[in-house]
Amino acid sequence: MTAANLLRAERIKLQSTRAPLWCAAIAVVLALAYTALFFGFVPLEEETTVTTTQTASALGRTVVLVLAILTASSEFNWGTMKLSFQAVPSRVPILLAKGVVVGVFSGLIGLLVGFGSWGLAYLIKPAADLGLASGADWRAVAGQGATFLLTGLLGVGLGLLFRSTGFALGFALVWTQLIEGLIVLIPRVGDDIYPWMPFFAANQFSGPDLTVSMLKLHLPLGPWGYLAYFAGICVVVYTAGLMITHRRDA
Repeated sequence: MTAANLLRAERIKLQSTRAPLWCAAIAVVLALAYTALFFGFVPLEEETTVTTTQTASALGRTVVLVLAILTASSEFNWGTMKLSFQAVPSRVPILLAKGVVVGVFSGLIGLLVGFGSWGLAYLIKPAADLGLASGADWRAVAGQGATFLLTGLLGVGLGLLFRSTGFALGFALVWTQLIEGLIVLIPRVGDDIYPWMPFFAANQFSGPDLTVSMLKLHLPLGPWGYLAYFAGICVVVYTAGLMITHRRDA
C-alpha cells in the first residue's frame, strides 16, 4: 500500500467511531467555557493579556491526550490492529500513518482552542489589549497547534505501549492531574524537578503561567527550548511504542 492509502485508511478509522469527534468537541467547548468564565469575572481590562486567553489550553490538551490513547489502544481491544498488520505485513508504515493522522487532527483541535479562546476573550473584553502584535502573542495562540499535535503523538505512543485502554488512561490521567502537581511539594528538590515536567514544559511555550509567578520558579529553558524538550519526550514515547509494537504479537 502507498503512503496515501495508509493515511486514508487511518483517517477512515479515526472517523469510524464517535469517540474522537466527541473528544474534540469536549476539548474545544471545555476550553471556551473556562475562558468565558475567566474573562467574565476579571474586572479590569488591564489585567488581561493574550497569554491569559490560553489559560484553559491545558484542559484541552488533557482531553486530546485521552483521544489519542483511545485511538491507539482501542485497536488492540477490538482486534482491528491485527487485521491491519495482516493487510500490510510491514508494521512501521501503519504506525507512522497513525501517528501522522492523529497528530494532525490533534493539532487542528489545538488551533481551534487557541484562536477560539483568544477570539472569545476579545469579544468579552473588547477594551483590553488583546491584539496579536508580537511574536510572543502569535506563539501563545497559534502555538497551541504545535503542543496539541505533540500531545496527540504522545497519546498514540502511550496507547501502543500499554495496549490496555484502562491502564493507559489511568497512567495518563494520574500523571497529568496528580503527579505533576504533587512534584512541586517535595521538600528541597520539588522546585528543581517541577520545571522539567513534560506538561509544565508544554505550558511554558505559550507564555508564563500563574504557577511560575506564584512559586517564583526558576525556568532553565526559554519558550522554544521548552517546546523542543516537550517534543523530545513525545517523540521518544511514540518511538518506543512503535518499536515495541513492531517486535511483539498484536
